[in-house]
Amino acid sequence: MSDEKHDRTPLAWFARAVRVPGSERRSLVQAGKATFAATGAWLLATLVLRIPQPFLAPYAAVFLVEATVYRSLRGWAQQVAAVAAGVLLAAAAGWLIPSQSVALGVVVFVGLLAGNWRHFGSAGIWVGVTGMLLISYGTATDTALLSDRLLATALGATIGVAVNALIFPPLHGDRLAAATDRLAAALADLLETTADLVRREEPPDDVEDLVAKARDVRSLVMVAEDAVSLTREERVFNLRRRRPGAGTWHHRPLRTLIALWPPVSQLLAAVRTASARQEPFGYPWPEERDALADLIRCIADAVRSVAKKGEPVDLDGCRTLLSHLERRLATADDEVPARLGLGTMTLPVRHLVEQLASR
Repeated sequence: MSDEKHDRTPLAWFARAVRVPGSERRSLVQAGKATFAATGAWLLATLVLRIPQPFLAPYAAVFLVEATVYRSLRGWAQQVAAVAAGVLLAAAAGWLIPSQSVALGVVVFVGLLAGNWRHFGSAGIWVGVTGMLLISYGTATDTALLSDRLLATALGATIGVAVNALIFPPLHGDRLAAATDRLAAALADLLETTADLVRREEPPDDVEDLVAKARDVRSLVMVAEDAVSLTREERVFNLRRRRPGAGTWHHRPLRTLIALWPPVSQLLAAVRTASARQEPFGYPWPEERDALADLIRCIADAVRSVAKKGEPVDLDGCRTLLSHLERRLATADDEVPARLGLGTMTLPVRHLVEQLASR
């Protein structure tokens, strides 16, 4: 068995989670915390408070062991509010509508609509679901059971939040460093591939490899955006201090790399347009193609430098090449399609240089 296949086994995954402080360990810790929260909520609801049908307590506890303490607290408010709304809706329907079938339909319809209120967030679905369960169980008019449902939900949610906030509160600073390295490497590789295509004597007939790499980069951009969001949220209500400097330096470089994606995407679209040679766009002249390819490679080197702490980002060569291309565009009076093709590809490249310069 190869090392790559061995790393995919559950035992290897667990060993890595224990050995390396990465995503595997983070998942393992959060799973353990959710298990502890659910078990604690169940025991407290059944043995101490003796709540009938206490299933809502462990349910709420599990779902509130979130990626950040802030999300747990926000989820607590949303979960309790959604269940309370569902309970009140079911109670109103139970008292006002004699037919259980009609009441069920009304509660589901109104509850699902009400659940779209933005303040409920992802918990909004439980307005209609909670009301449906209470109507179908025939307990919508039982005040004691309705109170128990609210109590169980609030109890489980509170335990889930407490466990997430007090036991190894999640930190995500290390994700910034990993996301920065991965995104910088992927963007630079995509730009280098683009430069090689531009330098060809004939435009490429098949750019599917370029498109596939672009999809991969887009996925990494989304991961990077999530890492930035989580790292910003982790500071809110978090009692745990991150390791000094963990991910702090990478905030700005990662934001710079994320900002590069739109002009990179525009560059790829421009290359595909020029390659298709559809009027009025044509393929640029050989000398200008070489200069453009050199410029794109120069930008790729600068992108790699962005992710390296202490390494300056040298844009002098990029600016020189960009000036040469812009002068050619300003003075060219031959082959209008070729000039349009070159201009279409030069504009997003200019935006890339500007983004790197303003980092």
